[in-house]
Amino acid sequence: MAMEIACFFGLKKKQPKTFKVKIITVDAEMEFSCEMKWKGKDLFDLVCRALGLRETWFFGLQYTMKGMCTWLKMDKKVLDQEIPKEDPISFHFLAKFYPEKVEEELLQEITQHLFFLQVKKQILDEEIYCSPEATVLLASYAVQAKYGDYDPNFHEPGFLAHDELLPKRVSLQYQLTAEMWEEKITAWYAEHRGIARDEAEMNYLKIAQDLEMYGVNYFPIQNKNHTDLLLGVDAKGIHIYSINNRFSPNKSFEWSAIRNISYSEKELTIKPLDKKAEVFKFFSSQLKVNKLILQLCIGNHDLFMRRRKVDSIEIQQMKAQAREEKARKKMENQRLAREKQLREEAERAKEELERRLFQLEDEARQANEALLRSQEAAELLAEKAQIAEEEAKLLAQNAAEAEQERQRLEITALKTKEEKRLMEQKMREAELIAVKLVKESDRRAKEAEHLKQDLHEAREAERKAKQKLFDITRLNYPHMVKYPHYLPTDTRDANFDKGSIKLDLKDIDLKRLSFEIERERLDYLEKSKKFEDRLKELKSEIHALKLEEKQSGLYSHWNEVLGSLDRSLGNVCNLNSSHFFKHSVVSRGLHPILIHVLCGCY
Repeated sequence: MAMEIACFFGLKKKQPKTFKVKIITVDAEMEFSCEMKWKGKDLFDLVCRALGLRETWFFGLQYTMKGMCTWLKMDKKVLDQEIPKEDPISFHFLAKFYPEKVEEELLQEITQHLFFLQVKKQILDEEIYCSPEATVLLASYAVQAKYGDYDPNFHEPGFLAHDELLPKRVSLQYQLTAEMWEEKITAWYAEHRGIARDEAEMNYLKIAQDLEMYGVNYFPIQNKNHTDLLLGVDAKGIHIYSINNRFSPNKSFEWSAIRNISYSEKELTIKPLDKKAEVFKFFSSQLKVNKLILQLCIGNHDLFMRRRKVDSIEIQQMKAQAREEKARKKMENQRLAREKQLREEAERAKEELERRLFQLEDEARQANEALLRSQEAAELLAEKAQIAEEEAKLLAQNAAEAEQERQRLEITALKTKEEKRLMEQKMREAELIAVKLVKESDRRAKEAEHLKQDLHEAREAERKAKQKLFDITRLNYPHMVKYPHYLPTDTRDANFDKGSIKLDLKDIDLKRLSFEIERERLDYLEKSKKFEDRLKELKSEIHALKLEEKQSGLYSHWNEVLGSLDRSLGNVCNLNSSHFFKHSVVSRGLHPILIHVLCGCY
């Protein structure tokens, strides 16, 4: 923040010459135009009025000259002091003295805020040592002061990425990522819900004031033995530290126990209130250091004594105003808290109503969808019912057809059974006929064998008769032996009768006999043909039933019957007609020689 303020004194027509200064606070910058004759107090009061600060005794204007931090003197002109020759001249508005108890002494909110910012910066810059655990807790209060109450919906992970909250020493001391540190800080931060900004800053300062290095200004010194030491000045007194230990002082002088402090050149003397006690003398490197030490000692001692006296009317008024302001802020915070609570409850109620409304809308939508689904299901069920009715009709029709088919199958089964029975009967008849034919064939075959034997015997008898006839003829007709064809027929016949061969052919009608034999043969052949036709007819009927009887056990039996019929038919057909003729002749009782003669005719 930049601001220019022109300072006028008196009602002179000509404006006096001025110089510019730049005041740097912990969180802002301001520029002022100052008169040449202004003292340090004039500039300091101007800055305090600009900030609205009434607790001015804690602060001062600091500048750096030749590498050494120095405080602007209030009773000397600004331009008469050893300040940097620059335009504008830079001064840092900082706390020069620290309170013993921040909660009791810091009355104004601006005072508290400036102390909070300065102490926070000192901790982050490691001018004040702080343990890692306390650092995380302090960081959580700093976040509360900056961001207010924690809201997980708004403060998402990574919202502290650009904030400097921990000293680099702490960040490097542990092998934790920035996200892990943020998680630890956020865990504490969430516990500070409901704490206002000034309360969070005060809690921060109350923790910080218990740190060993809080509010201590260190200066390098040497004792009379030229041992390097550190001298620390704070609100409670003067402390002597070893060069490597700024936490625990080797010796301390409280302000109440110090009678006098003085310096001469580089030597600084501390006289205790107890006159018997040893006077402490030390040496600094520069005279300016002794002056600065003495200046800090005087200021801290004055504040120390003021705290133990009755407050002035100004302080009392400030404390009363501070109490009233705190009470007002407390009531305001309570009112805001109630309003916030009511607002949160209203928001929760609104969210609940919205959720309920959304739920009701969702339920209504689901109900509508369910209704539509129900309507669709009803339509689908109606269609299914219609389809089911049609299917029922179709099934009834199919059932009727099935019943008709069943009845037809029953009738067919009965017919099939009847046909099967008839076929079995025909099969048995065919088997009987085949057996008879086989037997007849066997009998005829045996008769043929007998006829063959009789024929052989007849031929043998004929041969013997011829031989005997030849012998008789040779004895009675020797000349006919040489010429047998000249022998008269009646003579041969007479001789033949004489040879006891009696063949009476007169009683035999050869033509009639031949006719009868031929007729019987034809009858036999006709009967055989009829039987063969009957067998073929049975065979065709059996073949027609094969496809219907494949699943029954009669199929193989039909094949056997057909085979037997074929064999019988073959046996019957293989009978020689000559066998039949011979059988017929023999059955007539003819002589074997005649049989031979007749057979030769065929």
